[in-house]
Amino acid sequence: MDIGKSFSYPFEDDEWLSKLFIGAIVNAVPIVNFAFTGYTVDIVRNVSEGVSLPLPDWSEFGDKFVKGFLIWAAGFIYSLPAIIIACLPLGFLVIPVATESSNVSDTFFSVFTGIGIFLVCLLAIYMLLLSFYFPAVYINFARKGNFGSCFEIGKIFRIVSANLGQYLTAWLISIVGGIIVGVIVGILAVLLGWIPCIGWILTWVVGALGSVYIFAIFSHLFGQVGAVEPPQAAITETEA
Repeated sequence: MDIGKSFSYPFEDDEWLSKLFIGAIVNAVPIVNFAFTGYTVDIVRNVSEGVSLPLPDWSEFGDKFVKGFLIWAAGFIYSLPAIIIACLPLGFLVIPVATESSNVSDTFFSVFTGIGIFLVCLLAIYMLLLSFYFPAVYINFARKGNFGSCFEIGKIFRIVSANLGQYLTAWLISIVGGIIVGVIVGILAVLLGWIPCIGWILTWVVGALGSVYIFAIFSHLFGQVGAVEPPQAAITETEA
């Protein structure tokens, strides 16, 4: 895996600034930002297919919007267990308040507080596992482009297991890279924030471009994973 390439490849494109700047504007607008998610899906596909300059242009905006919406919808469905778990502790906090006896209330509070803490830990574990699993959904969706591919559990797990070392590396580097870029953007934002008006505008621009750049790194890393995973034909033969 070429980690350095994931950080440098956007700047190899002569139109990198305009492409990322349009991405920053699109990503900043609610609902419209589905198109930017679709843009990252196209990056994953381009890297997987060995396109020399993986940054797509912004033509076929509607197609990008649909792809982004579909991957968002898949993410929402996968997040439903987490949403349910997150809502349960609220009920456990309300029940003790509703009881009249202080002894009963104290007992309920002890029991349900413990359950609430357990559910919060369970929620954290689920979200961590989902953050590890979902990039493989991205890869499978980038290959096929249909909503059903987001739920081909066996094939998605195969993407993870076929090259677990590189997949784990991509996951960790995407997190570390995001933190590093976030820190740099934060420092620049503090420095630019002292400049009235123009500095505030530049702070927004730097933050928006930094966010887009983080997603570009993520997309290239997992595009590389998609490039080395066994082709679909081989998977079909194995299943047969």
